[in-house]
Amino acid sequence: MPGLGGGVGVIGHRATLAALGEEVASPAHSYLFTGPSGVGKARVALSFAAELVSRSEADRDRVMRESHPDVVMIGPEGRAGFGVGQSRMAITAASLRPVESDRKVFILDEVSTMTEAAANALLKTLEEPPARTVFVLVAESADDLPPTVASRCRLVRFGRVPEGELAAALVERGADVERASMIARIAGGRPGLALELANSDEAAAFRRSWLAVPGRLPAQPGHGFRLAEEMLEAHAPLLAGIKARRDEEIEIRMSQGDPVPKALRDSYDRALRRTGMALLVAGLDMLASWYLDAASVQHGGPVRNPDVPRAELAKVPARPAARSAELVIDAGVQLRQNQRPRLVLTWLFNRLADGV
Repeated sequence: MPGLGGGVGVIGHRATLAALGEEVASPAHSYLFTGPSGVGKARVALSFAAELVSRSEADRDRVMRESHPDVVMIGPEGRAGFGVGQSRMAITAASLRPVESDRKVFILDEVSTMTEAAANALLKTLEEPPARTVFVLVAESADDLPPTVASRCRLVRFGRVPEGELAAALVERGADVERASMIARIAGGRPGLALELANSDEAAAFRRSWLAVPGRLPAQPGHGFRLAEEMLEAHAPLLAGIKARRDEEIEIRMSQGDPVPKALRDSYDRALRRTGMALLVAGLDMLASWYLDAASVQHGGPVRNPDVPRAELAKVPARPAARSAELVIDAGVQLRQNQRPRLVLTWLFNRLADGV
């Protein structure tokens, strides 16, 4: 890939990588990376930081492993938002000289959750940053931040990666074509989620469980909560596998004498929470695709899920199927707005069971 030393570990975003590569010689003081969760914004931020501070491939490797002293990633702790404590941590660290490089880079992750007090505390540093310091803020949307913060940053937008490109990247990493296609379809343009699913034996079962939802809607009014509980459990095996792989990675690093700072453990925890939410959104995307297939079948059109029998899809008339798809898509929006998943799914399944 062009730019950023090849965009280490990055799938897609070629134009963005090329544009950021041209920024390396004379970067702005602050950037704001925006786009859907799971498309690789934080990974690109690390790759950009690697180009800004690295003098060797060993340096790049340390940056990508989040262990370089001049690249600091800060994000919310636990389930709290990005608060004053995180802003002050960044401000204090930014006042110090670089340890090994000519620059310091601060990646402020999940700033969509930034509180007003945290934004106010950070504002002066963004307005008058220390010399040789670069901030990269990562959020889903610029609208999630106070205008005073967003306006101080150079905006870089990210979109979902085309399914074919995502599948091809998985094949390059050793997946067979059929599995790569399935994973890319589940991931819905989210490279981070695709890479996690590629190492899981549970992906196919997860997909089947969501495509089976239309046939499992509650027969009794108001009983959607039971199906909601079951679907929230559907991604538990996937998350357990991802957590086990992360824990194993930490153990290997520690056995090799590589210190694992608390900040890195916090980064792993944030990534696991994001993956859990991405799985729920991916499940809803698959459910919406079922209803869109049902609407398409009525007119002899193509389907996204060829393994679902057309006779099953044909049981739902086109208009109700289209309205159901809209409901499912709306539920995904609610999830991305931090609504409680259990309430959103219960509401959705009750509405679908009522025939919209």
